[in-house]
Order: sequence, then structure tokens, then C-alpha cells
Amino acid sequence: MTTIFFATDVHGSDICWSKFLNAGKFYGADVLILGGDMTGKAVVPVVHQGGQNYRTTLLEQVFDTTNEDDLQDMLRRVRSRGYYPYVTNPDEISELEKNPDRVHVIFLQEVLKTVQKWMDLADKKLDGTGMKVYCCPGNDDTNEVDEIVRASRNVILAEGEVIPLDIHHEMIASGWSNRTPWNTHREEDEDQLKVRYEAMISQLKDPRNSIFNIHVPPHKSNLDEAPELDENLRPKMAGQSLKPVGSTALRKAIEQTQPLLGLHGHIHEGRGASRIGKTLCINPGSMYEQGVLLGAIVKLGRNKIENYVLTTG
Repeated sequence: MTTIFFATDVHGSDICWSKFLNAGKFYGADVLILGGDMTGKAVVPVVHQGGQNYRTTLLEQVFDTTNEDDLQDMLRRVRSRGYYPYVTNPDEISELEKNPDRVHVIFLQEVLKTVQKWMDLADKKLDGTGMKVYCCPGNDDTNEVDEIVRASRNVILAEGEVIPLDIHHEMIASGWSNRTPWNTHREEDEDQLKVRYEAMISQLKDPRNSIFNIHVPPHKSNLDEAPELDENLRPKMAGQSLKPVGSTALRKAIEQTQPLLGLHGHIHEGRGASRIGKTLCINPGSMYEQGVLLGAIVKLGRNKIENYVLTTG
């Protein structure tokens, strides 16, 4: 029997990444799988005010620090929330307001710096443990992330691969999603997703005993309910109006193949489990902004799932 721990959508949170690396030992898992959306969404300026004084605006709250210890604590707090602190000064802020391209360069620089730090931490913590870690960057992750993950000694880049988890179970993996309103890095039309899935499924030796680690959930699975947006990308009815936004191509692939297990994310509020035919689909959800790692422990038996549990830690 193989026990896997799955988490997803950590979005740059240092705390969540550290918890993920510790989850194998903590939960007694044999395999760690990280779904898509590893990286954060924004840079947070930490603006020098003179002397040892810095001002940071985080989640619409203003924080002033007056000594080095408080500054370092503030930087850690920003990172734990999934943002990238950038120490700067008022003059540079004025220049950046005139040059949005430079802002993008800084953001990418901080993203890649953090991913490299995460891979270094994984190599340090996991060397010699034999723990298998599979990672699949998602639609919010830039293509440059892949090269850094690929260079890790202990984290295996799973995108587009068919991976044997044990002698009975293979896993296919993809972080690509169907179209979103935000035009993110890895999204495409449903007919393209269909081709992507078929290319992997065709290589499976035992499709019904496989795991589909696909970032986007299947359409109308109850794991893909997201707030309906108006033309200004604002939630309708204060976020109370929900609609399914998962992939129709993935749903058809699951219906036709009937794999043992589907592991999904993408919709942070879609935490739960549902069945499509004989396939158990799980979305553990995400609470990365609170520094909470949501996950799922699944015990795989031959031709069946022995049990599973959603975790909060």
C-alpha cells in the first residue's frame, strides 16, 4: 500500500512550502505531490523612510518598523502570506509608477529567487530520506519556474509525464487550465486540453488504476464552484452567485478512462471530494494567505483506494 500526501495552490507562502516538505514524516506518507500554482501573486514594497524606519502596506494595513529585528519579522510575515517583499525607497517607487515593465521584471526576479530558495530547502531537508516529491507548476506559474524545479535533486518536475508511483499505480500530471478571465501563463482552449490529456493517457499501462494529477478540476464536479463575475471581473451578489468553471475536456477524459483517483486544485474554495463514476476526485482547497496548509492523505491499495482524509495544518 502506498500513502500519498497532496497539496496545491501554495502561491508563494514560505510557511506552506515548509509544512509541505515536513508532511511526509508528519503524516507517514511515502510520496509528496504538489499541485499547481506554486508562486505568489504580487510584490509588496517595503519602503525605507530614513534611518531604521520602513513602511509596509500588507492586505490594506500599514505597518511601520523601527529596528532591524522588526524589519526581518515583517519580511517573514509578507513571505508567509504568499507575497514577495521588495525593499525600496520613495524615489524608486516614483520611478516604478512610471515604468510598469520594470515592476514586472522585479516581480519575476523575486518569484524565481523564491522558487530557487524552495528547491534548495527541499534538497537540504530531503537528501538521504528517499522521499519522492512531485511538483507540477500551474496556470499562475511562469515558464521560467520549470527550469529551476528540474535542477532540484529531490523535487521531480511532473508536467506532461507518466510517472510510476509504485508497481501498481501510475500518475499523469499537468498544471494547464482551461481559459480564465485573467489570461494566465498556462491556459488553453478545451480542445487543446483534450489533446494534452490524451497524449498522457495513451501511455498508461493500466489507466483504471492510475492517478490524474490535473490542476484544474473537472467541470460540474462540485470541486469547481467559483464566484460568478461581472464584466468588471467583480463577484456578482457579493460572491454568493457561484458557477462551475472546471474543464469539460478533463471531465470527459475522466468519464471515459475512469482512473482510480483525480487530484485537483485551482479553485481555492472548492475543498472537498466527489465521484465521477468510479473515480474519486479530490480538491483539498487552499488557505495559503493564512499560512495554513490544506491537503489530502490518500492510501492506495491495488485496484482501490483504501481510505482518504482531508487535512488542515
